[in-house]
Amino acid sequence: MSQPQNNHMIYFLSDAHLGSRAIANPEAHQQTLIDMLQNMAKDATAIYLLGDIFDFWYEYLWCDYSKQQYQPFLQTLKHITNKGIDIHFFIGNHDLWTFGWLEKETGIAIHRGPESMIIGNRKVFLAHGDGLIPTNYLKQLPEKIQKKIRNFIFLRAIFHNPVLQFLFRLLPPAWGNAFGYEWAKKSRLKELARPCPYKGEDKEELVLFAKEQEQKGSHHDYYIFGHRHIELDLMLSRNSRIMILGDCWQQFTYAQMDTNGNAILNTAPL
Repeated sequence: MSQPQNNHMIYFLSDAHLGSRAIANPEAHQQTLIDMLQNMAKDATAIYLLGDIFDFWYEYLWCDYSKQQYQPFLQTLKHITNKGIDIHFFIGNHDLWTFGWLEKETGIAIHRGPESMIIGNRKVFLAHGDGLIPTNYLKQLPEKIQKKIRNFIFLRAIFHNPVLQFLFRLLPPAWGNAFGYEWAKKSRLKELARPCPYKGEDKEELVLFAKEQEQKGSHHDYYIFGHRHIELDLMLSRNSRIMILGDCWQQFTYAQMDTNGNAILNTAPL
């Protein structure tokens, strides 16, 4: 496996879940993520944040004073972009509700869906990973699991509905946040109680999704995802590879790629 060979790096990280009510010390957690980004900025040409950076994020029509808790992190993003380093933010299933304020405040670029990009002389498919279900995947699963996935797909459709998004924006931020953070907290506590490890190459949905893309002729050198909170680096074929980034709320893992397209998964020193 090739190791990065030069001093100019591209970084990929996801799933920090900043502000989670399930984290004992959210300020220390935020500072750890800030330290990671500041260290990356020493040699970064670009940083890709692949979703669920916030455990819950909503931009209301009214002033939301709770956003003050994220000022250290937001100022770090702005400082990095002011240095000329591009930061790309891919929405996740916890922080898709940004409507322009986050981008304006920090100078980052927002991506609202999967993207195919040329990065480090490689063709790279980037996405948070939620909603990427390979064809006929559900038919292979027990009925109970099928039901859970269908419920998630239905809930995801509600979250992405522009009319419902606008109506939620009308709520007082205190009301919306009380619901959103509590819902997100339950998700984190559920993960802690019943983690879902790597399912294997023949069952992991993001692996199967990437393989399906290759079979359809949509070749990419790399598929890079978040969402699953597992760390995975797997060769799909001789010239195609998938990376699932782990997370930045328990594992603090990330990927780095040099400008020649050599990439590795890494863990931040804590």
